[in-house]
Amino acid sequence: MRRSTAWGIFLLASVILGVFFVWPLARVISGGFFHEGRFTLRYLIGVFQNPIYAEGLRNSLLLGLGTTVLAVGIGLPLAWLANRYEFPGKTWLTGLLLVPMILPPFVGAIGLQQILGQYGALNTALGLGPVDWLGQGRYFGVILLQALGLYPILYLNAAAALANVDPAMEEAAENLGCSGFRKFRRITLPLIMPGLFAGGTIVFIWSFTELGTPLIMNYTRCAPVQVYDALKEIGSNPFPFALVCVMLVCSVLLYTASKLLFGRQAYAMQSKAAVVFAARRVTGWRALIVALPFVAVIAVALLPHAGVILTSFAAPGSWYRSVLPEVWTTGNYVEALGHGMTVGSIRNSLLFSGLAVLVNVGLGIAIAFVVVRSNLRLRGVLDALAMLPLAVPGLVMAFGYLALSSMLSNTALVKGSVPLQHLLDVRVNPTLFLVIAYAMRRLPYVVRAAVAGLQQTSVTLEESAANLGAAPLTVVRRITLPLIMANLIAGALLAFAFSMLEVSDSLMLAQRMDYYPITKTIYELFQMIGTGKFVAAALGVWAMLFLAVTILGSSLLLGKKLGAIFRV
Repeated sequence: MRRSTAWGIFLLASVILGVFFVWPLARVISGGFFHEGRFTLRYLIGVFQNPIYAEGLRNSLLLGLGTTVLAVGIGLPLAWLANRYEFPGKTWLTGLLLVPMILPPFVGAIGLQQILGQYGALNTALGLGPVDWLGQGRYFGVILLQALGLYPILYLNAAAALANVDPAMEEAAENLGCSGFRKFRRITLPLIMPGLFAGGTIVFIWSFTELGTPLIMNYTRCAPVQVYDALKEIGSNPFPFALVCVMLVCSVLLYTASKLLFGRQAYAMQSKAAVVFAARRVTGWRALIVALPFVAVIAVALLPHAGVILTSFAAPGSWYRSVLPEVWTTGNYVEALGHGMTVGSIRNSLLFSGLAVLVNVGLGIAIAFVVVRSNLRLRGVLDALAMLPLAVPGLVMAFGYLALSSMLSNTALVKGSVPLQHLLDVRVNPTLFLVIAYAMRRLPYVVRAAVAGLQQTSVTLEESAANLGAAPLTVVRRITLPLIMANLIAGALLAFAFSMLEVSDSLMLAQRMDYYPITKTIYELFQMIGTGKFVAAALGVWAMLFLAVTILGSSLLLGKKLGAIFRV
C-alpha cells in the first residue's frame, strides 16, 4: 500500500471514529464534569453521596463481578477438558456449549422466570411451595442468567489460549517434578492468562452495564436501570451524566488494566511447538466422566431457551403452577409475525442492521488494510481505536448519542428545519443514530475478521498483480477481497446478527413505536397484560433461530478463530 494512500485512509477513518464514537463519549464526559462551561467535580461527588446512585453503582459492580466469576468457573474447566481429552461426542458437546450465544439474556429472562419463578415449573415438579430460586431481590437470578449467556465468550478465549500453549513447557515442568494442579497453577494458567483476562474483561463490561436483563427481572436497584429511568431528564439533570461517566471510567480502567497487565505480556514460546500436543483419548466410563460436566452445563444453560420455547407455545394463562403448559397453541407465532408492532420492528431491525453492516464492511476493510498492509507508525493507534467500542458499554454510547441528539436538536438551525429534525432528533426519528450506534458497537467484529484474513493472505499475490499492471483498486477487487471473503462474510454475519438483537441502544434510542427494533418490541410486549409475554416469547424464538443460523455460519467460516472476535 502506498504511504499516501495509507495516510488518507488513516485520516478518513480517524475522522469517522472521532465524530461518531469519540464525540458522543465527549458529550457524556462534558455533561458530567462541566457546568456552564466550567469544570466541576460537584456532580461526580454527588453520585457517590447520593445513597440511591451509590447503591446502584455498588450493585452493578457486584453483578459484573459475580457474573464474571461464575462465567470463569463454567468456561475455564470446560475449555481445559476439551483441550486435554478426546472422547465420543466431543464435537457435538463443544458445539452445544455455544448455544447460549443464540439467545440474549434479555430474552432468556422470560423463559427462566417461567421455570424458576416462585410458582414456576421446577417448584411444581418438586412439590415445593413458592421457593425463590432466582434469589432475593433478583440479584442472583440476574447473575445466573447473565453468566449462562456469556460464559461461551470465556470458553472461546480460554480454548484459543490453551491451543496456543507449547506442550514442551508443561513437559519440562513435569520432568522437574511439577504435576497435577500445581502444574496448571504455575505453568498453564500464567500462559493462558492474557486470553482469559481478555474474555473476562468483555464479560465484566457487558454484565456491569447490561440493561435488558435487570429490566426484565425487575432488578431496578442498579446503575443501568437508573440511567434508563433518567432519560426524561437528559437535558436538565446533570447527575445521570455523572453516573454514566463513572460507569465509563470503570470500564475504561478495566480495559486499560487488561492491556497494561497482559497486552504486552508474552511468555517465551517457540512459534511452533517442539512437541506436537496430542489430546488424550478416553473411552468407556472415563469418557463418561469427562463428558458429564459438558452435559450438566449444557442442560442448565439451555433452561432459559427451553423456557422461552415452552412459553411461546403456551396459551395465555395456561402455564401457572404446572410443569408444562396445560394448553398448547401456535397462535403466538402467528401473532408474532402478524402483530402490527412486531412486523414493523422486524422491518426496522433489518433496515438499521443492514445499513450498519454496510458501514462496518467499508470502514472495517479500510482500517484492516492500514493495520496489516501499511508501515505507518500510528497504525496501532487506529487499530486500538477501532477495537475500543468492545470496551465501552453500549449503555454509555447510547447515552452519548442521546446527549448529542439533544444538543443538535436544540440548535436554532435544526429547530427551524423539519428535515433536520427528522434526521437529528431521536424523539422524531432515531434511524440515523441507531444505525451509527449499531455500526460503532459492532465495528470490531468486522475489523478483527478482516485483519485475520489479511494476515493469512500472502502480500506477494497482490504484489504480483501490481507488477503485471493492475491498478490498486483492481488488485483489491480481483485479488485481495476474494481471498479474504470468508472472513468478511463471517464478521459481517456476526455484526448483523448482534445488531439485530442489540439491547441497550435499542431500548434507549428508539422512543417512538414506529421505529421500535425487535428488542424494544420484545420488552414492550413483555409488559403488556394478557398475550404480551407469550407473543414476546414467540418473537424471541424467531430471533433465536435467526442468530443460531448466523453463528453456525460464522463458526464454519472462522473455525477456532471465532473466539478472537470477542477479544479486546
